[in-house]
Amino acid sequence: MISTVSTKPYADQKPGTSGLRKKVPVFQQENYAENFIQAIFDSLEGFEGQTLVIGGDGRFYNREVIQVALKMAAANGFGKVMVGKGGILSTPAASHVIRKYHAFGGIVLSASHNPGGPTEDFGIKYNIGNGGPAPEKITDAIFARTKVIDSYKIADVTDIDLDTVGSFDLAGMTVEVIDPVTDYADLMETLFDFPAIRALISGGFRVVIDSMSAVTGPYAVEILEKRLGAPSGSVRNEVPLPDFGHHHPDPNLVHAKELYDDVMSADGPDFGAASDGDGDRNMVVGKGMFVTPSDSLAMIAANATCAPGYKNGIAGIARSMPTSAAADRVAEKLGISMYETPTGWKFFGNLMDAGKVTVCGEESFGTGSDHVREKDGLWAVLFWLNIVAARKQSVKEIVEAHWAEYGRNYYSRHDYEGVDTDNANSLVTALRAKLDSLPGTAINGLTVSAADDFAYHDPIDHSVSKNQGIRILFEGGSRIVFRLSGTGTSGATLRLYVERYEPDASRHGIETQAALADLIAAAEEVAEIKRYTGMNEPTVIT
Repeated sequence: MISTVSTKPYADQKPGTSGLRKKVPVFQQENYAENFIQAIFDSLEGFEGQTLVIGGDGRFYNREVIQVALKMAAANGFGKVMVGKGGILSTPAASHVIRKYHAFGGIVLSASHNPGGPTEDFGIKYNIGNGGPAPEKITDAIFARTKVIDSYKIADVTDIDLDTVGSFDLAGMTVEVIDPVTDYADLMETLFDFPAIRALISGGFRVVIDSMSAVTGPYAVEILEKRLGAPSGSVRNEVPLPDFGHHHPDPNLVHAKELYDDVMSADGPDFGAASDGDGDRNMVVGKGMFVTPSDSLAMIAANATCAPGYKNGIAGIARSMPTSAAADRVAEKLGISMYETPTGWKFFGNLMDAGKVTVCGEESFGTGSDHVREKDGLWAVLFWLNIVAARKQSVKEIVEAHWAEYGRNYYSRHDYEGVDTDNANSLVTALRAKLDSLPGTAINGLTVSAADDFAYHDPIDHSVSKNQGIRILFEGGSRIVFRLSGTGTSGATLRLYVERYEPDASRHGIETQAALADLIAAAEEVAEIKRYTGMNEPTVIT
């Protein structure tokens, strides 16, 4: 029942920040997905007879690759695979299932916040036994294997029925099709004060969640509508679709503008939230107030003891380097450790496993804690509802009170998408060449205090990650950061991060882009963004 199939390597299978992401037609090439999956298995040791978790966000090509992965897992010696019904498992839910059932690891099929469909994006990543993304030593080994792979193993059997919960035999391996929602929803109920949130909602507080026709729909319906009592229809676009209903499932002010406008309207809901393709990102909006992801991390940390699962306080906070320093001020006041890491959730795993941090966040709309080893969109939304219920204040009041206490970090990210890769690399190369000469000079009237290409020295495993983003810091605490994204599938995305700290509460009401205007101009002056990208404006501003 087991075949060994000859194959030839593909040269483009280097995993990025979160696994291998390419367009669907690329993955549909002969043996393309098989090569990468076999390379994963070839890079692991000790999984004979062990349990593997497989699931995805329901995007186009999800079911086909799951069937292949199941047959290859059987052929390679796994004893059991747990797979979400319909092939569905949100990324945080997959992490929880790996951890709860002590699985050896998991294969998550997703391209996260990227579009889905026959010509759109697909992705495969491997998560290790702690539930988190594979560290670089494993992804490097996978890539090395893809370059020389000459065969893969697969079971010659019919497809498994993914739509029926139960246990099945597949070439001697057990396949357990599980309810993808229940375990995760039960976990949320242990972390948050569901009775308090239920009372908030029953008292007339209106909540809406836009699942963007992506994976969080079933989870949000179960938790928000069934367990917390929100009216039917509070979860919008709740059915996961292979093409996400032609949505771009990225929960930001561009792609979730309809939700934002609804909450901001006079008769709209009190609270709105959105999640992305695989359920690990979030956007939170209150009446009259959009909560930036950087502020959200800081405010969740400052109010953590409101939630039962965090009533004893938090051990520490970690944030990605481009994320604003708002959380740093909270850590300082609480007397706990603060860690600054490269972008990519895998860098938080070591810190959480070592008990160094409890909550983590990235400016790219990702927040989470040590309950799993991935960022978690619904977790962040429920935390905000818990805070609102406990403090009996609106989101706007909570945010403004936090700024008054800690100061405000004005912050924005400008994305230049689809840039010619050579041009993007040339911009970064030119910037790197300037770094040593920048300190002490003025850019658009702002004096540079320091400039570097961020490198991270992991305090747990002592690994070193270099070239993680170019930072230019100015006197007074402002900064600009340049980084090429590793989550796209075509061209390059240049990301510019701009931040200014403002301690004066009387200056907390300035429009964000106006508050950052001189820094944005400084970024153009030093990097010549328009010349290298050919764009006069960013594609997306968040």
